[in-house]
Amino acid sequence: MQLQTEQQQSAAGFKFDNVKRNQHLAEKGLKLSTATKTGTTIVGLIYKDGVVLGADTRATSGPIVADKNCEKIHYLAPNMYCCGAGTAADTEFTTNMVSSQIALHSLNTGREARVVTAMTMLKQHLFRHQGHIGAALILGGYDVTGPHLFGIFPHGSTDKLPYMTDGSGSLAAMSMFESRWTPNMTREEAIELVKDGVEAGIFNDMGSGSNVDVCVITRDNVEYLRGYSRPNERVEKEQSYTFARGTTEFYVPRAAPQLAETASAMDTSA
Repeated sequence: MQLQTEQQQSAAGFKFDNVKRNQHLAEKGLKLSTATKTGTTIVGLIYKDGVVLGADTRATSGPIVADKNCEKIHYLAPNMYCCGAGTAADTEFTTNMVSSQIALHSLNTGREARVVTAMTMLKQHLFRHQGHIGAALILGGYDVTGPHLFGIFPHGSTDKLPYMTDGSGSLAAMSMFESRWTPNMTREEAIELVKDGVEAGIFNDMGSGSNVDVCVITRDNVEYLRGYSRPNERVEKEQSYTFARGTTEFYVPRAAPQLAETASAMDTSA
């Protein structure tokens, strides 16, 4: 009777059975999996005529640089784009899914989707999965109510600010924004600040690197500046590092000679 009552009580609400299981396995010596270390610098700000988004282009796999030129600014709709930090597959497929939902919403309503609609779809999807989708997003767009910039975190919480940064290089980028951002910036000033913020992340964070992508969103136009800045271009080497043949001695090991085995016959004579 008591077991049946406990099962009825645990049928609704949050269940923590797996937490107890994991504690038991850890006590038995099993090494539990840990969160994956990711790295990125993504930024966004509102200026006089719209929104500017920026991101670096380095994708890592542990300590290895897996991709030097990946796209972290994802298309959502003709009037909005979304920067993604965290697990690359999670950011890509989450934004693709919401992009499809936004397109269907626009077809059903016969009007351009609002940025807050995309933000609501993203936050509800992430909250539903309780942080297990590793996607930290900066959503920027322009709709009938003007320019908007939202921050969406992996557990579903959101921010609405005039400028924001995220990712492992976000602190370096934020230092640039807090010291130089002003209301009603011009397009050129906004792009330059976004570029300098992402470059601060690139040069001060090991998880960020390679190039700077910029996306400028205004009322009637979107300009995606792929590879806007390339601060890590390889320059011509100052010296020649070719060496003459035979400069370095090396030893080629030779196999030891095989000794013929002589089988001695057993003397069976009486």
